[in-house]
Amino acid sequence: MSASTPLGAYAEVGTLSGAPEAPEALPPARKRHRHWSFDKVSFFAVFLGVPLIIYLVFVVSPFIQAFYYSLTNWGGFSATFDFVALKNYVRLLGDDVFQKAMVNNVLLAVFVPLITIVLSLILATMITVGGSSYGQTRGLSRSGFYRVVSFFPYCVPAVVIGLMWGQIFDPSHGLVNGILTKSGAHWAEEFAWLGEKSTAMPVSMFVMIWAYVGFYMLLFIAGIKSIPAEIFEAARIDGAGRFRTAVSITVPLIRDNVQTAWIYLGIASLDAFVYMSVLNPFGGPGNSTLVMSQQLFQAAFSKGQYGLACAMGVVIAIMTMIFAGIVALVNRLTGGKDTVTMA
Repeated sequence: MSASTPLGAYAEVGTLSGAPEAPEALPPARKRHRHWSFDKVSFFAVFLGVPLIIYLVFVVSPFIQAFYYSLTNWGGFSATFDFVALKNYVRLLGDDVFQKAMVNNVLLAVFVPLITIVLSLILATMITVGGSSYGQTRGLSRSGFYRVVSFFPYCVPAVVIGLMWGQIFDPSHGLVNGILTKSGAHWAEEFAWLGEKSTAMPVSMFVMIWAYVGFYMLLFIAGIKSIPAEIFEAARIDGAGRFRTAVSITVPLIRDNVQTAWIYLGIASLDAFVYMSVLNPFGGPGNSTLVMSQQLFQAAFSKGQYGLACAMGVVIAIMTMIFAGIVALVNRLTGGKDTVTMA
C-alpha cells in the first residue's frame, strides 16, 4: 500500500501498524515535602505532645520507679537500701498467704465481671426493647424510674456501700437474718455471713455486683439506643423472640461496650481494696476474702516493707495487663475482629 494513500499515512504514524503508541513521558514525581505550619505544630503539641508527656511522667515513670524499688529492701523511711535483685519476688512466690490472695483476686476477676455483665445486659434489654411485642419497639413502662433506681448505688461511695451491707448482714441485728428468722429459717439466727469461710467471699461478691450493675446497665442502654429500631422490628417480623433478638442482634452490635465493661470490671476486681477492707478488714476467716491490695497495704504501711510492697504492686499490674490481653484475645477469637455494620 502506497504511503501516499490516507491509510498509508495512518500507518506511518503507527496507528494501524500494530505497534502501540508510546505513552507520553510523565514528568518525574516530585518528593512531597511536609509543610509544618504553626497550626499543625500547635495541634500536635497540644493534643499529642502534652498528653504523651503527662502519661510518661505520671504513669510510666512511677511504674518504672516501683519496679526499681521492688528489687531493693527499701523500708520507705530511709534514704539507704540494698539491692536484693529478685529476692522479693521469690519471697512472694513462696508465701502461702499471698498465693491465697492471688486466688481470691482471680475468683473476683472471673465471677464479678461475668455476673455483672449478664445482669446489666438483661436489665438494659428489658428497659430498651423488652416492652410490648406489638407496635413500635420500646422498653418496659416506667423505664426511666428503673434507670434512676438502678444507677443510684453507683452514686454512693464504696466505703458507704461496704458499711451499709456490713450492717445488713450483721449476725445479731442485721436485716437479712431478721427476715430469714421471721420467715421460719431459724438456722439464720446469729448466722455470721461475713464471718463464715463458706459465705464470706460470695457475700462480698454480691456487694460488689450490686454496686456495679446500675452503671454498666446504663452503658449498655447507650449502646442499644444507638442500634436503629428498624433492626429490632425486622427481627420481630421474622419471628425472632426476645432471647434470640438479644443474643443474635443486641450483643453482637454492642460487642465493644461489653469488652470495655469486662476490662473495667476485671481491673476493679483485681483491686477490690475498698470493698474488702470495709467488709473484711482482716481478710475474712482463713484469709477467705484477702486480696493482694490488702496485703500490699499491710506490707507497706504496717510493716514498713516498701520494697516487698512494690513487688506486690508489680505483680498486680502484670496480672491486670494479662487479664486485659485475655479479654481482647477472646473477643478477637469470637468474631470481634469482624466489622458489624447496621446498614
